[in-house]
Amino acid sequence: MVDSADPHVLADWWAETLGWTVEPTDEDFIREMIAKGYAAESETRTHRGSLVWKAGAGIRHPDSPPEGPPKRILFQEVPEAKTVKNRVHLDVWVGADNVEATLEKLKSRGAEFLWRGRQGPHSWVTMADPEGNEFCVS
Repeated sequence: MVDSADPHVLADWWAETLGWTVEPTDEDFIREMIAKGYAAESETRTHRGSLVWKAGAGIRHPDSPPEGPPKRILFQEVPEAKTVKNRVHLDVWVGADNVEATLEKLKSRGAEFLWRGRQGPHSWVTMADPEGNEFCVS
C-alpha cells in the first residue's frame, strides 16, 4: 500500500509507468452502499468521469488472474504529506539502453530526478514520483 494525497491521480501515474491497469470502479455498488446507509456521499468523488471511493485506488499487474488474489498495488489517501524517506520503494527495470529515454518521459509526466547511483557493474537513477516517493530506474 502506498500513502497518497490523491490516490486516484497517483494510481493513474504508476499504472502508466509500470504498464499496469487501474482497477475499475463499480459505480452501482458505491451508489447501493450510499443508499443503504453504509457509506456517505462525502466518501466518494468523481475521477475521470466515474464515481469512485475517495479513500483509495488500486492498480493491477497485466498478468493478474481474473479470479483470485490479484498482483496489485493499492494507493490510500492520507491527510499528511510525505516528510521522510519512504520505507519501500519500487525499482523500475527498463534495460540500460532505455534508461535515458525513460527518465525524460517520467520527468515530462511529473517525476523528479534525484541522483545517479552505481555499485560495481550495476547502475541506477533514483527519482521521485509526483508525490515525492522515491523509486529507481535501471
